[in-house]
Amino acid sequence: MKTEYAIVIKSKTRLELLVERFNTTAQARFYIEHSGGNWTAYVAEHERFYHVLGLVQQRLTPLIKTKVIDRQFLPSFLFNESHVVIVVGQDGLVANAAKYVNGLPIIAVNPDPACYDGVLLPFDAATCAEAVRRVVKRDYAYDETALAEACLSDGQRLLAFNDLFIGAASHVSARYTINYRDTEERHSSSGIIVSTRMGATGWLSSVVNMANGLNYYWNWQTVCDNEGPVLQPDQLLFVVREPFRCKTSGASIVTGCVDCGESLVLTSEMPMNGVVFSDGVESDFLQFNTGISARIGVAKEKARLVK
Repeated sequence: MKTEYAIVIKSKTRLELLVERFNTTAQARFYIEHSGGNWTAYVAEHERFYHVLGLVQQRLTPLIKTKVIDRQFLPSFLFNESHVVIVVGQDGLVANAAKYVNGLPIIAVNPDPACYDGVLLPFDAATCAEAVRRVVKRDYAYDETALAEACLSDGQRLLAFNDLFIGAASHVSARYTINYRDTEERHSSSGIIVSTRMGATGWLSSVVNMANGLNYYWNWQTVCDNEGPVLQPDQLLFVVREPFRCKTSGASIVTGCVDCGESLVLTSEMPMNGVVFSDGVESDFLQFNTGISARIGVAKEKARLVK
């Protein structure tokens, strides 16, 4: 199918979210300044973002028709093979978009290299047009990785580009039974992170940093190097956060890889507030309460990042 549209995905700036919260720019400014914040920084960040967004649209105009959509409309937008996807924003926006674009190539643009690490953002306003040209010609390099999935026993399903979290919505212990490679154990922990290869530099890396810090202080065996875990494109890694060992819960199954075709099975023992969410978006969650099981594995869907 011929590529006809560039779908440019963005999210609201901090300034826009503040104005949305306080109804007017003046009220938002009053709140920030009287809270000791730097209002000028919010305005400058907002202006930098829209300057880059404008440049992206300007440079794409001679090549292809464009349509800009906000992050909040991703779940309802119908992507198809006539679209090329361009994400302008932070790494987290790439993760969020990848779950909805049905495997279409994603060109990720860093709108502010001075502020964003941009692990998933190889392009800028000057280079994105050439990337679009290559995608339209079907002559482009890309990095492809599988998504993670959580399939609940009630039929619900959730995808993740970076990671899944399974645990309690509040700061209390999550209680569940874990089954990994035919070994079962009851847990009381702060929940489980299941990471894809792309997510290994995100939330999972903070767990690794904590473990390495403990290793250094107590001279324990090194868990992994500073670059973090190295995973295959179709492999997941799970880590149990702060497992508590007592008469009714163990701490033997605390980490492991889930290969393609395998499943990590969790059964909730939480009467309420059990959740499964993906890529750090807590507001978009599945309930994981007593009687519900979650089968975690590699999804058939893949994300394709242009490089």
